Amino acid sequence: MGIYLNPGNEGFKAIRKGIYVDKTGMIDYINGTICDASCRMTCFSRPRRFGKSFAAKMLCAYYDKSCDSHGLFDDLEIAEKPSYEEHLNKYDVICLDITYFISISQDIKNIISDIQISVIKELREKYGDLIAEDEKILPNALVSVSKETGNKFIVIIDEWDALFRETKDDDALQKEYVQLLRGLFKGGASTDLTIAAAYMTGILPIKKYGTQSALTDFREFTMTRPAKLARYVGFTEEEVKALCEKSQMNFEDMRAWYDGYSFGGINHIYNPNSVMNALRNEEIQNYWTMSESFESLKGYIGMNFDGLKDAIITMLGGASVRMKIGTFQNDITSFGSKDDVLTLLVHLGYLGYDAENNKAYIPNAEVAAAFEDATSGKEWGTVGSAIADSEDLLDATLECDSDAVAEALENIHSDVSSVLQYNNEASLSCAITIAYYTARRFYEIIRELPTGKGFADLAFVPRRNVNKPAMIVELKYNKDADSAIRQIHEKRYDGALKDYTGNMLLVGINYDKETKKHSCVIEA
Repeated sequence: MGIYLNPGNEGFKAIRKGIYVDKTGMIDYINGTICDASCRMTCFSRPRRFGKSFAAKMLCAYYDKSCDSHGLFDDLEIAEKPSYEEHLNKYDVICLDITYFISISQDIKNIISDIQISVIKELREKYGDLIAEDEKILPNALVSVSKETGNKFIVIIDEWDALFRETKDDDALQKEYVQLLRGLFKGGASTDLTIAAAYMTGILPIKKYGTQSALTDFREFTMTRPAKLARYVGFTEEEVKALCEKSQMNFEDMRAWYDGYSFGGINHIYNPNSVMNALRNEEIQNYWTMSESFESLKGYIGMNFDGLKDAIITMLGGASVRMKIGTFQNDITSFGSKDDVLTLLVHLGYLGYDAENNKAYIPNAEVAAAFEDATSGKEWGTVGSAIADSEDLLDATLECDSDAVAEALENIHSDVSSVLQYNNEASLSCAITIAYYTARRFYEIIRELPTGKGFADLAFVPRRNVNKPAMIVELKYNKDADSAIRQIHEKRYDGALKDYTGNMLLVGINYDKETKKHSCVIEA
């Protein structure tokens, strides 16, 4: 058992001792790729804290021939698959954590050489004279072993893209790294001889050079196209419900804070790190900002690309924005448009992505708080100020101070309209959602609430254990606020609030396009 060659199953054993969600179904997919030249290379990218390293340790424990992992897997989903015994503990495994190599490197410019020398040293300890004493090229060392023994390797690389992120301006080092990966995985006779399967995981998809992938033999699964691995991106709704039932925590609270990622037929994927922290601490709160700095988000959304600020403000206002993902170069430096920035934010987990409609959106209350921090600087002007002042606006609404509400909304609507370059009901709805931005800490805000006879523009449904009244907000354009209140009564809005028995506020808001004045009526 080594550090890089056949590291054993201790990592996965430690994972199983805690709260565990069974994701071993993914092993069955990897089993189906073994020794298949058309699909044996898998790259599965996900954001930080979405279980990448857990999956790498799981795969190491399953394939590593230096240990017996029956006790770790016999009661899990993979044990029910026909491929289970065929591949369990049958391979030499090379497991590389690139962030670890970066952290111990004396000189990062030598890191590619350090990786190869470290693995070759352990190969030589096991296979002795099969590897020449002066061999320093890892693909050559693997060929030497496989030629003599017939053994094939499974290679698992965790945080494969860390070098691109940490040395983003060192093109020479990046190209040297890509050459190593190509030497291992490019295909042809040497790869056929040495590699049974490869699994890489990281935050970014495989880097492009122009329109071509640097590693064309890999089948990729990403935050924009996870395909059949979608349920392994994070926790599914069924998994979170089961965890909540077992831990006696409220599922609706979990859903509001940590749900929001959607992939084709799987409409609800949750941030696993945040769910697990909430279970361990028995407290729903913002765990995203504990593991991510808002400074990186702030830098990206502040980039000077046409339409980027417009898109961010639209999403702050609760809507989604259309985007194109094809030009993104899969790195953190080669930005050419707002779409490249938005695509990166999808891969980082700051945005959800609706692949069917090619739209991005802010996924949940937890990530919304990160955007609140990132827009707090002066470069966001009155939009950031409106978000910062949104608690005061909520207080004014709850106190039924309609004049103060109208004045505040007038200011933010003017600023939002000037940026978004349109002046209609959509702009008004966006402005109001931004103006009440921090209200989502206390409310689930539902746009166009389905009702008995119509649609309310916004409904504020109090979260569990929040001692505040529900609110229905009806928006009017070139009419009057009183008619908005009348419409609420006439349409008998009762969709998500039909079983609500507490206090409720009816808020009617009108915008006069000619005078650019807002009026507000609040009825308790």
